[in-house]
Amino acid sequence: MTEPTCKSRNAGDSQPPDVSIVIVSYNTADLIGRCLESVFASRDCRTEVFVADNASADGSTGLIRTGFPQVRLIANADNRGFGAACNQGLSLCRGRYVLFLNPDASLQPDALSRAVSAMDRSPFIGLAGLRILNPDGTLQPSVSYRYPGQRHCRDELQDLPGRIACVLGAAMLARADILHGLGGFDEDFFLYGEDQDLCLRIRRKGYEIGYVKEAVAVHIGAQSERSTAPEDLMLRKIRAEYLFYEKHYRPDTVGRIRKAELLKARWRLLTLKLSGPFTRDREKTRAKETRYRLIAREAKSPHRSEGPEQRLSRAGHSRGQTI
Repeated sequence: MTEPTCKSRNAGDSQPPDVSIVIVSYNTADLIGRCLESVFASRDCRTEVFVADNASADGSTGLIRTGFPQVRLIANADNRGFGAACNQGLSLCRGRYVLFLNPDASLQPDALSRAVSAMDRSPFIGLAGLRILNPDGTLQPSVSYRYPGQRHCRDELQDLPGRIACVLGAAMLARADILHGLGGFDEDFFLYGEDQDLCLRIRRKGYEIGYVKEAVAVHIGAQSERSTAPEDLMLRKIRAEYLFYEKHYRPDTVGRIRKAELLKARWRLLTLKLSGPFTRDREKTRAKETRYRLIAREAKSPHRSEGPEQRLSRAGHSRGQTI
């Protein structure tokens, strides 16, 4: 068993926290209470907690103000996106480490102390993901060893430290000094892809990405996007991938990716059309057709597609009210 290195909390302790916790909420009033309860039940760590709410319409801010007055709440008038809202919290953090935690995730009581202990023993790790479980106790895949489109690269991703490419942003702990030095998340990523981008930028600074299997979080997943139309959700994910390609890969590499994705999408659309009359699950087939049509459309676009959310985020509108 790993011995925790966090110091015990004390109500009168004026020392900086071990961990600053940043949670971005968007219409998750039915979930964020459980998340915050798990955070405050964490043992052996001094913590401070920030919630950046992206204009929830379900009473989330009222629930936090009433039920968790110790939380510093940032109430945005508009949905600024995940990365931008995280950066709002990050700008106020005083801890040695920063934990980015989704509102549909909850921590096991010793998760923080175990994660901090692992990071303290491993100064070469800049950011680490916690072990994430589904609500039924099964393991939720949260570690990737390759970046999107990496098989088409030549030398863009050479000599990066460590084996892990990125970890799921639902529960990840990073060194605060590294985050501040990088300026936090790239706010061009409105939702999806920002965790991959941050991990790659940290590796390019010479740090590895880690995974703390003894620190556990339970994650439901996709709860902030429950009201988003499936087609819009697909489009956000596809555009996030192309934003990642165009930011990190050379133009000739992006061109190869676009060509490969377009050919694959056209082939899949043809096979789906031919097999369509014989399929039993028409809804699943239609979803696949929609996905590949969107991929084909984005692959043909010569420039990065940017939606209104990204433009709003980068413009820096709605800084929010901090409580």
